[in-house]
Order: sequence, then C-alpha cells, then structure tokens
Amino acid sequence: MEVRSDITQVLSQMRQMRSQVQEQSKQSVELGQLGEINKPREVQKDDAPEFSQLLKMAVDQVNETQMQASSLATAYEKGDPSVDIPEVMIAAQKASVAFQAMTQVRNKLISAYEEIMKMPI
Repeated sequence: MEVRSDITQVLSQMRQMRSQVQEQSKQSVELGQLGEINKPREVQKDDAPEFSQLLKMAVDQVNETQMQASSLATAYEKGDPSVDIPEVMIAAQKASVAFQAMTQVRNKLISAYEEIMKMPI
C-alpha cells in the first residue's frame, strides 16, 4: 500500500489543528468563558412584532396594492387623462403578484399547521 506524502501532511495538519482547538476549549472551560455561551438570550417583547401582527400587516399591504390598482383602473376607464394604460397594467400586475405570494404563504402555513397537528404528543 502506497502512502502519499501530501495526504500524510494534510492529516498531520488536521491533527495539529484538532489538538489546538481542544486545548483552547479546555482553557475556556477552566476560565469559565463557556458559561456565557450557554446562557439563554433574553428577548424583549418590544424588539420584534408578533407573528399575527406581521401577518396582518402583510395582508393589509396586499389589500392596499389591490385597492390602488382598482382605483387606477377605474380612473382610466372614466377617461382620466393623468392615468395611462402602462401604469394601470403595472399596478394590476403588482397586485396580482402580491396576492399570489400571499396565497402561497397561506398555503405553507396551513400545511405546516396540519403537519404539526399530526405529530404525536
């Protein structure tokens, strides 16, 4: 069996690195530095909004996008000269994409909920 020197060198480097890491971790344990890692981080309620609030904001934004597209389309149909067809079409496409994305998120949430409900206790 032939042993190549480059493989042997790589293995010896890996062993040296492993021993260095082990020494550092032993020193950290002796100094008590790992205790900081294991402490749970306190999250303040004011830092982030709740999931329900985020979902409501997303639905409201989609609704607002659809209302804007609808009002632009109505204005164009009434003959408003300040509204042109490309603007109406872009707004309609934005509303459509936003609604499809919201529908996909809803579907993923429902499937996740169903999967969680199937889990044994």
